[in-house]
Amino acid sequence: MHQPSQIILRQRQIDIRDYDAIRPHIADKDTYKTELKHWQKKLLHVQQAYYHSGRRAIIVFEGWDAAGKGGAIRRVTEKLDPRGCTVHPIGAPKPENQAKHYLYRFYTKLPEAGCLAIFDRSYYGRVLVERVEDFARKSEWQRAYREINEFERLLTDDGARVIKLFIHIDKDEQLERFIQRLHDPYKRWKLTMEDVRNREKWPDYEEAINDMLKYTDTESCPWHIISGHDKRHARIEVLKTLVQALSHDVDIEPPPIDPEIVKLAKKQLGLTID
Repeated sequence: MHQPSQIILRQRQIDIRDYDAIRPHIADKDTYKTELKHWQKKLLHVQQAYYHSGRRAIIVFEGWDAAGKGGAIRRVTEKLDPRGCTVHPIGAPKPENQAKHYLYRFYTKLPEAGCLAIFDRSYYGRVLVERVEDFARKSEWQRAYREINEFERLLTDDGARVIKLFIHIDKDEQLERFIQRLHDPYKRWKLTMEDVRNREKWPDYEEAINDMLKYTDTESCPWHIISGHDKRHARIEVLKTLVQALSHDVDIEPPPIDPEIVKLAKKQLGLTID
């Protein structure tokens, strides 16, 4: 009988404020474009391997408001086959889901065999915004660490790969991006009343993030913290992290061609395929 895997916390001493000073960047635009093209192509090959082998992956994006999650997700999906990749933007639960367990609406969005599911925010909202804004009772968000770890173990035991990314920026960088959005008519829609109000509770969110990283950073589903201060670097780092994490212990070489297709191509099209 198959035994469920153990949930082993990595027990890293993480303080999200330590990442304020980590500011790698890509200054040269040509270098950025070259790196972007390279890692997007690599990720496409990984997606193709997952399709051919029937594997599934859940990719979780969390981060501060204006950290660059949307821009990173666009670069992730830009060159992928849209038939095998779905992006789920997660907001407040709709009325029909409010009476159900908070994980219910994520169960219904899990990927099919051969597909990737990307969550732009996720079930971690229970221990972040729902905790800080008192949308969940203390007993509810406290037990959510165990529930989430067990949910992710259920997924990995079933053969799915779970990749979790947190994009970090400091408070000053967020303010600068808010100002840019206010002055750009095509980006103002991104800035909400909640974004502005949430800044008042920045220390509370830091504490909630640190607890999330402490209690849900597991050996099988670790957190990958991405410095978001330089958008170009963050996008490349996200792509690179996904390629490496999804490729681990996975054969990403293309499968051999079907010999029946070779025969038919030779007979019908007069082609010889090596």
